[in-house]
Amino acid sequence: MVAYHEFVSLSQSLDSEERGSAAHLSALAYLNHTGPADEHAALYAALIGFLDDPSVKVRAALAYGLLHSSEAPRPIMLALLHDSAVIARAVLQYSPVLIDADLIGLVKTLDVAMLVSISQRQRISARLATALIARGDLQLTQRLLRRQDIELPSALLTGLAQSHGENPAMRGALLARRDLTAATRLLLVQKVSDALRQTRIVKGALASDRLGRVLRDSCDTALSAIGEREAGKAQPDYVAALILGDRLNTRVLLHAVVTGHVMFFADCLAELAQTPRAKVFALLESGSRPALNALLARCGLGEGVRNLFARLVMYARASDLADDAGARHYVVTALTEELIAEHAGCIPEELEEAFAYLSEQNIVLARKAARGVMAAFADETRSAMAVSLDGPAPRLALPAA
Repeated sequence: MVAYHEFVSLSQSLDSEERGSAAHLSALAYLNHTGPADEHAALYAALIGFLDDPSVKVRAALAYGLLHSSEAPRPIMLALLHDSAVIARAVLQYSPVLIDADLIGLVKTLDVAMLVSISQRQRISARLATALIARGDLQLTQRLLRRQDIELPSALLTGLAQSHGENPAMRGALLARRDLTAATRLLLVQKVSDALRQTRIVKGALASDRLGRVLRDSCDTALSAIGEREAGKAQPDYVAALILGDRLNTRVLLHAVVTGHVMFFADCLAELAQTPRAKVFALLESGSRPALNALLARCGLGEGVRNLFARLVMYARASDLADDAGARHYVVTALTEELIAEHAGCIPEELEEAFAYLSEQNIVLARKAARGVMAAFADETRSAMAVSLDGPAPRLALPAA
């Protein structure tokens, strides 16, 4: 407890430390006051008086006492907002009294250090975040993107992906956001693929044609994986956008089934055939061969492609294509051999794209399936391998002459 005369003595002291103590005490007393109204008004007047103190230490002590309280007087906090930089940054970052209307008007004129303080506030609205990003500072933008608690408009995220998608740090910050739309995520995946294609270490490690196949396969996997997630949310807009953008073809449909993204495959068929998803799922799960052909015909697929997909669906019903690389390899191999046998090695033009995809996947999946075979065999058997590890018999050395 500090007597009133002691407080007056501190507040009028020539020592800035003592005046700072008085300013801090008056701030705490104001916030915790439960006495008469005239006493509260006197404390408020004392706070106003400390705003004119020539020492930054005193004003900082006043700000520190009021900084985290939602009951702090707005006129005083707004005055401190225009004080020295160290005080203003603290008020910008911590004071809950400030609202968007106070901050947005300042965003256009403040320097980057001040803007960073705003970006570290406990709560930031989408409107305020949009105003901060509009300043065009990439590091500040990345700081805001990394905050998952800020709900950013989809149009803003898409615009950032289009304008700054070539920047690796921006790509990473955008791809880490859970609220990124499927179309924007796919756009960033394509930009990642383009960047890898131009990276010197990647170009030096793989031949040009093989690098192209690897990146194309990775993009197809990303496209179907994103579609699988969107299908789980019952969001048909992603597939519709792919069709409008001419991104959906035989290769993508085949890849969706081979990689086990059957929900995305079903969504594609439903959108192409303009058929309810539930009916498409039922046909894929247990429909007859003629019924499947009828559905695929409504999708606009040619006869040869329809027959290929019908066979693939029949194989997929009996195999775990989502997790079993061996099952994928078996299915792709069986389809390839059936096509060769059926057409006597002369693949029709309409099946060339599909056959090329199956041939590529045959190699990729053979490698994946082979990686686990020896390890699995070693776990199951304890007998020695029937391979001699002994080297050739040592040769006799002739004695020196």
